[in-house]
Amino acid sequence: MAKVEWNDAVKTVSGALTKINKKSQHAADQKMILATHRVAATTSPNCSRLYVRGLSAVTRSTVPQAKELAARSRFASVAAAVKARSKDLMQQATDITNFLAQKDTAGGKKTMKAYLWKVCGDAYDAALAGA
Repeated sequence: MAKVEWNDAVKTVSGALTKINKKSQHAADQKMILATHRVAATTSPNCSRLYVRGLSAVTRSTVPQAKELAARSRFASVAAAVKARSKDLMQQATDITNFLAQKDTAGGKKTMKAYLWKVCGDAYDAALAGA
């Protein structure tokens, strides 16, 4: 960790300044530099930090389990369904009506996107359970 002072043109920096290319033959020699800027209230003037990470910090040490692979598959399928359904003009009127009907109920989704994620996720789960 290092204290960082930026010049007057750059007030704050946050995120990855450099990344490691894992496919490179020199990946073991590369470093990833992360910058953070704390926005929480504090009395300390030192709000910016810089971190350096090696290849081991960005390389997974275990093989993904079946549960994680299933969650990835569900996310990808539901995301594609939400994207397709949001562009389907035949379905939009029904979706808007159903969204507005459930919006102010207990447990109702407050945004249209959240509502579509719930509907498409429930449909995915039902199709998986029925298969």
